[in-house]
Amino acid sequence: MPRTPEILAPAGDMTCLQAALDAGAGAVYLGLEGFNMRQMASRNFSLASLPEAAERCRARGVKLYLTLNTVLFEHELPALDETLRAAQPHIDAAIVADWATVEACKRFGVPFHISTQMSCANTATARFLKAQGASRVVLARECTLAEVDAIAKNSGIEVETFVHGAVCVAVSGRCLLSHDAYGCSSNRGECHQPCRREFLIQEVREGENANAAFVVTPHMVLSARDLCSLPFVDKLMAAGIASFKIEGRARNPEYVKAVVTAYRAAVAAVADGTFGAALAERLTADCARVYHREFGCGLFHGRPGAGQFTDTDENQATTKKRHVGVVLNYYPKAKVAQVAIQDQTVAVGDRLSIHGPTSGVVDLVARDLRRDDEVCTRAERGTWITFPCEERVRVNDKVFIVKGTPC
Repeated sequence: MPRTPEILAPAGDMTCLQAALDAGAGAVYLGLEGFNMRQMASRNFSLASLPEAAERCRARGVKLYLTLNTVLFEHELPALDETLRAAQPHIDAAIVADWATVEACKRFGVPFHISTQMSCANTATARFLKAQGASRVVLARECTLAEVDAIAKNSGIEVETFVHGAVCVAVSGRCLLSHDAYGCSSNRGECHQPCRREFLIQEVREGENANAAFVVTPHMVLSARDLCSLPFVDKLMAAGIASFKIEGRARNPEYVKAVVTAYRAAVAAVADGTFGAALAERLTADCARVYHREFGCGLFHGRPGAGQFTDTDENQATTKKRHVGVVLNYYPKAKVAQVAIQDQTVAVGDRLSIHGPTSGVVDLVARDLRRDDEVCTRAERGTWITFPCEERVRVNDKVFIVKGTPC
């Protein structure tokens, strides 16, 4: 029987972290204010919030990994030490891509995993990294399934691979396009993703009739499809991969919940012998409900081809959420939520999703709408409403209505 891999979930904020825990993730990875590949204030934790994140993970028996996977400059070495010193009691490992971070992890006794940014793509490199003290390598995304299998079986070190989410057109994400275009380096977590945009080829020679211009078709000529490995999860498990990594620290809480839930179900099905094409198709449809580009199989089955690039960068989600309002109160004995309707109208039968840093993501169907003793069929903007809610939610949690293909 193949080993059961860890399901490693992204967390851009506390709501996403709670969603990952509730969905059954085996580990969570997150970033702090610096030295990670998602340098967005809204998608990182702070040293002050790290202890709470760690406490939540440990209460569930879930591991917590800290991303420290950018290139480092000379003046940043003291700050790196300060970060590791403060984080060490709260994390299970750091994910690293700079040899200075490797050295610092050794000094502070922090276990470390080698980031995909180091482009480990063969057994010899994996063995070398193990000899330097690494406990795991996140393989280059360019590895085929056969190469992953060989490295996992012959290197003597734990192997982690990305199984779902955005894929970069550059080798292991080491790209200079954003830096050249905007002065914002992808290797410093500041990528503005010019590769995801439409391109125009325009003639520059001078002279009569020298103004030809063409929109590149497929117009996202550098934009890779999102990876979705659900159709071949059984083959990934057979390869002996220790951790299935889900990309998406910049994505929203419902994405984290849906994708973690799907991969946990797929892994369980492989383990009990019930995995098949029909289940994979259903789980893929579940993942398609939330933000994604066109799905593809990455490079697991071969080197790049025309079918691995998307024709559009538009969100392909089969559902859309719209803001309704906020939770005013929750009555735990009655299991009823009171919500202020600020934007979208709510009617009986609507699908709602409530998001909060402690609540995570709570999905439900609006039933038995009431306002005091009045039974309502809908609630308009500027009013409030109560409805049954089995899972506890908190004051000021955000409430959304979800439209589109049902779960």
